[in-house]
Amino acid sequence: MAETKDKATVPQPTKDFDLEKSMHKAEDFFYKNKNVISIAVLAVVVVVGGFFAYNRFVKQPNENKAQEMIFHAQNYFAVDSFKLALNGDGNNYGFIQVADKYGSTKAGNLAKYSAGVCYIRLGEYQKGIDMLKSFSSNDLLLQPTAYGLIGDAYMELNKADEGIESYKKAGHYNDNELTAPVYLFRAGQALERAGKSQDAITIYKEIKEKFPTTNEGREMDKYLARLGDVKN
Repeated sequence: MAETKDKATVPQPTKDFDLEKSMHKAEDFFYKNKNVISIAVLAVVVVVGGFFAYNRFVKQPNENKAQEMIFHAQNYFAVDSFKLALNGDGNNYGFIQVADKYGSTKAGNLAKYSAGVCYIRLGEYQKGIDMLKSFSSNDLLLQPTAYGLIGDAYMELNKADEGIESYKKAGHYNDNELTAPVYLFRAGQALERAGKSQDAITIYKEIKEKFPTTNEGREMDKYLARLGDVKN
């Protein structure tokens, strides 16, 4: 006797896709929601167009203007005329004015860094700290240097804990041999002066292990021995 198939296992024919009906549904949806759709499309156009317009007519002109304005301040800075570099000479902007007016530009951001350095060189340490904290960069040398300068300023204000943390931040920003061992060493020295010998030993060992060929790295055995951590 021939076997009968279980009806439940027999695939049922699918209904043909009704393109015309689907199109009508899409049209109905559009007409019912055309105001919302039009506003959404317009919003996208405005945002995209506004972005390009902002870059072309606002951002780039401001960048160019900031570059022009910072030029004279940089010249004063190069010859250690820090007051003129900071405040301008009456005819040309100083770093403060460039930072205030064009702070969102690359040149304006650099002006914040330079203004911070000027303040520190003029002995206005807290103003230098505040200005350098407003500076931000992805540059592998400039950003850790800014952190290190903040550490210097805190030490001048007798705020050792803040200074040590800033030095560590500078030293750990990246492992380049130009800034990292310098600021880690300053952190170690500050820890020694604060009576935190074990913490200083930890920092000195880090310098020795990570940067053995630098000036700081070659000197670490001496500093470790001074703290009683003698090389075997």
